[in-house]
This record gives sequence, structure tokens and C-alpha cells, in this order.
Amino acid sequence: MSKRFPLNPKHPERNCWGCDHYCSTDAMRCGNGSSRTQHPAELMGEDWYEFGEWGLDVEAGAKSITLAAGK
Repeated sequence: MSKRFPLNPKHPERNCWGCDHYCSTDAMRCGNGSSRTQHPAELMGEDWYEFGEWGLDVEAGAKSITLAAGK
């Protein structure tokens, strides 16, 4: 299974990014319940995927990437 992951979502604050469910902040399925996991763009800026060793192949102009199961 693969899941699309947006590089820079318009309203990242509306979702929890901690697992592959991307639940809304008022209905998290993982059971965490205390706080949501922020999107990397919220923490590091719009070019978050260009720094560090994420191991992502991002094409120029892409709005999202496909994550393979297990990544």
C-alpha cells in the first residue's frame, strides 16, 4: 500500500500527521488524544524536504509524494 503525502498542505494545522491516517485534530484514531503531530512544513518551512536525509525523491513542481509501506 502507498499513501500520498502532501509537501506543503494549505492548512496543515487541521490534521495530525503522526501516522498514515492523517486524522482531523478533533477525531484522532490513534488514541494519542493529547496533541497532534505537526507536518514537517510547520516545523521547518516550505522547503523542509530539501534538507536532511529524508530519502525522498521529489520531482520539481511536485505537490505531494507517494510513500511506500514501511517508510
